[in-house]
Parts: sequence; structure tokens; C-alpha cells
Amino acid sequence: MIKPTLTYSRPPFVKQLIFFQNDNMEEELYKENILDHYHNPRHYGALVDFDLKGKKRNTTCGDELTLYLKLNDNGVIADVGFEGEGCALSRAAASLLVEKISGANIGDVRLLTPGDVYTLLGWKVGPSRSACVLLGYGALERILKEKYGNA
Repeated sequence: MIKPTLTYSRPPFVKQLIFFQNDNMEEELYKENILDHYHNPRHYGALVDFDLKGKKRNTTCGDELTLYLKLNDNGVIADVGFEGEGCALSRAAASLLVEKISGANIGDVRLLTPGDVYTLLGWKVGPSRSACVLLGYGALERILKEKYGNA
């Protein structure tokens, strides 16, 4: 039997994120991973020395994220950082994304799709939460369009 659970000991905006308890061990692991990336986001913070910067805002809920990239001479992302305010899903998805692109070749990063972000998250979200999950990707997409155009 599936029972909705809600933890009230977390900050108020985390209440938006409702997980379901069930016997599916894989879903529990994904839930733990999302909460880990929310509480301990990877590469969190603005870079002082960066080459590219992109900002994205979710006009529906007000979540906002700025992404910073530092490239080396070979087109590899030497450093990445992000900062902003957002719900658990937007922060966790951004953390997973920057962890994925850190050390990657910018050519490979340009091939990422929104579907890749959902795969990294490992959790099915409804249409109302898609903008949250794709906030970091949207900032990355802005950077890439500014640097390389639509090609």
C-alpha cells in the first residue's frame, strides 16, 4: 500500500516535495540521492574566475539559478559552480547536472538534453515540477546558446 509522507521538520519550501513510501528499494535510493543533493549540493557557490555565466528563473514559482563555467584551453569544463534559491527538486537536479558536466568536454555537454537531466534525477515528476527540474539545464542552455548560437 502506498502512503504519502510529508516531513515537517524541514524548511517550509521542502513541503512541496512529497515522496511516497512503498516497497520499491530503487525509488527509496533515488529519494535519498535527491535529498542528499538538496542538503549537500555539489559545486554550490559562485565562481570568481569564470568564462561563461547563465541565469534562469522559473516565473511560476520564483526559483532562480545562476550557473558559472570555467573552460580550459582544450574546451573542458575545468570548474563549475551554481547559486540560487529554489525548491529541493531544482537544487538537487542542478547539483546532479553540474556534477555530470564537471570535467566534461564542452562538445559533449552541448549534446545533453532535458531527458538526460530526468535520467540523472532518477525520479518521475509531474508536469508542474518539470520547470523546477530543468532550471539548471535552462541556465546551461542559455550559456551554450550565447556562446555557440543554436548550432
